[in-house]
Amino acid sequence: MTDRLHIVGGGMAGSEAAWQAANAGVPVTIHEMRPTVGTFAHRTGSLAEMVCSNSFRSDDDEQNAVGLLHWEMRAAGGLIMEMADAHRLPAGGALAVDRDPFAEAVTARLRAHPLIEIVDEEVTALPASGHWIIATGPLTGSALAQSIADEAGQESLAFFDAIAPIVHADTIDMGQAWRQSRYDKGDTEDERTAYINCPMDRETYEAFIDALLAAEKTEFKPGETAGYFDGCLPIEVMAERGRETLRFGPMKPVGLTNPHDPQTKAYAVVQLRRDNALGTLYNIVGFQTKMKYGAQKSVFAMIPGLQDASFARLGGIHRNTFINSPTLLDAEMRLRSKPHIRFAGQITGVEGYVESAAMGLLAGRMAAAEMRGESLPPAPGTTAMGALVRHITGGADAKTFQPMNVNFGLFPPVDARGGRRNRATRYKLYTDRAKADWTAWLGLREAAE
Repeated sequence: MTDRLHIVGGGMAGSEAAWQAANAGVPVTIHEMRPTVGTFAHRTGSLAEMVCSNSFRSDDDEQNAVGLLHWEMRAAGGLIMEMADAHRLPAGGALAVDRDPFAEAVTARLRAHPLIEIVDEEVTALPASGHWIIATGPLTGSALAQSIADEAGQESLAFFDAIAPIVHADTIDMGQAWRQSRYDKGDTEDERTAYINCPMDRETYEAFIDALLAAEKTEFKPGETAGYFDGCLPIEVMAERGRETLRFGPMKPVGLTNPHDPQTKAYAVVQLRRDNALGTLYNIVGFQTKMKYGAQKSVFAMIPGLQDASFARLGGIHRNTFINSPTLLDAEMRLRSKPHIRFAGQITGVEGYVESAAMGLLAGRMAAAEMRGESLPPAPGTTAMGALVRHITGGADAKTFQPMNVNFGLFPPVDARGGRRNRATRYKLYTDRAKADWTAWLGLREAAE
């Protein structure tokens, strides 16, 4: 076989797609514009760089849909999950990752693969022929984005995505803050103390909300009318929806006890999660923001324990584009008008690191099978992987299509056998069924080889 699979974009989806295709015996070229062409959010030239949170979210594969997706990717020999496990940080029941070593390890593995080459160049237009996967993510270059929009015959949908600030740990006042994961989750003491908590009484919380609402914000350019993805709302947008919204969201005080004053229940709590293995950096959980830098420093200084904090990175906001996949893609993630091109990752309208990598995993396997002249059966819709790809390629309403995290609402219903109102029972039925069906699907794939 002389054909090569060309992948545009070396993020989570592109990296995973390359790994899967190369392991199926298909030569791969990854076209990555960084570091030659930078972006607002990226800091390095590493592949699979994490630009927002360092969390892959819940790792519970029996009660959580994203944890099930973790399980499915591990079962499929996913590179992203292998490297995430190798560089995981204590985070209670979540899978948090030491972001720089993780990205460096993914890059090293891909560079070492004999069937993978990495080319530092920007692809500015949809290719006319060959075998291609477009996995350029939320920060697709403007020229390529325009080429995609021209081919689609309509403007790409878009929303705004925000990133949270990161704090130097040694500047947090531990005389006011304390270490504890919510409800003491975690199997080890290190995991149970992976979060730093900053408490607020009611007066402090109300003053904080006032300052948040009054702070100077980044203004959008004329004509930018896109909305926000609900899973990554700026904190000031949440505050505008009601003064108590943050207290019942990222600042909820439940499951936490302040050892400095155990008899007093905090009115609200700001949590920070470890961001690197050294424990020198912590990101403020759920504190995506569009406040200007000066405003961030003054508003965040109102948080008890962060009054003298030093920031390794302040928050920010950027435009995030995605295509209307239910209209434009077929069931194998191919562009209907140019079926030699597949799309994968966040540009397809999935949201989250894991979901993006999962779509890369499927796109890589689909492309490899096609290039080898094989028939790959669709991933079962009863699995997390299958439910997600079916949603973006036809399950969602094209008129209201918005980015989506994996969730059990995308799965075919299960027969709870008397436990329909018991969520734990129902979710376990979902995950048991998915694991059996995913294992069988992987077996079919291996038999075809």
